[in-house]
Amino acid sequence: MDRLAQLQQFIGKEFDQSPSPFMKWLNPIVLSAKEGQLEFQYTVRPEWLNPIGNLHGGVTAAIVDDIIGATMFSLNENSFITTINNVIDYFSTAKENDNIVAETKIIKRGKQFVNAQCEIWNADKTRLIARGTSNLFKINN
Repeated sequence: MDRLAQLQQFIGKEFDQSPSPFMKWLNPIVLSAKEGQLEFQYTVRPEWLNPIGNLHGGVTAAIVDDIIGATMFSLNENSFITTINNVIDYFSTAKENDNIVAETKIIKRGKQFVNAQCEIWNADKTRLIARGTSNLFKINN
């Protein structure tokens, strides 16, 4: 089974078969999966909060990095794709037990480099929490 099909079999469920232990810890629910586009839902947990009770920026950055990595998985490329950089803009907050939705898309898919974007929204997508972009590099195995 190809990697995109693996993601698609988890639509509506927790993605507990990820090869990434970190993604298993984040515990996303797959909402949609297309080649180069994913949508995952997360529930903000107490250990994800900063001292004033908002979603910690580092966790937000980790979600961006992790789901963009899964987006690279969805491309079914034979090469390993690694992150070169992440740039994240923070616009709003989320609180404990809030559901948040992360959506990805490929901006540019070249022979060696990929540029991808992730937006994190509140559950009904009326409030943008953060937007991140990443440049990634293909490493031939």
